[in-house]
Amino acid sequence: MTDSAFSGFPQESVTFLRGLKANNDKAWFAENRAVYERAIKRPAEAFCQAVVARLTALTGGDHTAKVYRLHRDLRFSKDPTPYNAHLHIAFTRETATGGGPAWLFGLEPDRAVLGMGVMAFEKAALEAFRHRVDGAAGAALSADLDRLREAGIRIGDPDLKRVPRGFDPEHPRADLLRRKDLTVWKDFADPAVATRPDWLDVCLSGFDQFRPVYDWLSAG
Repeated sequence: MTDSAFSGFPQESVTFLRGLKANNDKAWFAENRAVYERAIKRPAEAFCQAVVARLTALTGGDHTAKVYRLHRDLRFSKDPTPYNAHLHIAFTRETATGGGPAWLFGLEPDRAVLGMGVMAFEKAALEAFRHRVDGAAGAALSADLDRLREAGIRIGDPDLKRVPRGFDPEHPRADLLRRKDLTVWKDFADPAVATRPDWLDVCLSGFDQFRPVYDWLSAG
């Protein structure tokens, strides 16, 4: 599918998500299922195909898209609302080992967001990440993250209060060593930005901004 098949989400997408947030029950969703299909499901499919093609061209590697479920898993939740009032999508590169960084998109009732990173390092990958951070490669990552912060990019917070054992508690990159994940985010205060005809270009421009950190994480 070419880019011409996607020219922004319809205005109805944001209206639907706001309505779902205010009326998060099965009866309301049943009455508005046709709107969901028209304003969320089909545009998301076109968006995924267009972004996958662009990311393949950007990185030189084939990508796949995952659209996260609208229905919430209520088995272990104290929150009884049945639906996620947002559209979340992850794009990952097809590799033999898996577990690399993902490109992320979120359309929510009150904002749109682009992201990139690893949401949770597996044990071996976390050890490798920390040892790279401890060495010369860590200085390059830290510099790339500083440049993103200066450009207004939000960096996810560290998970640990202290530097893990085996590393200098006063390490100059203690912030990175205290992480079990690493994500970067570009926030758009008005979700209607995703309804613009040039949203695909805006989205890929944001992803390209994350590229140095993506390349660093992919090299690990």
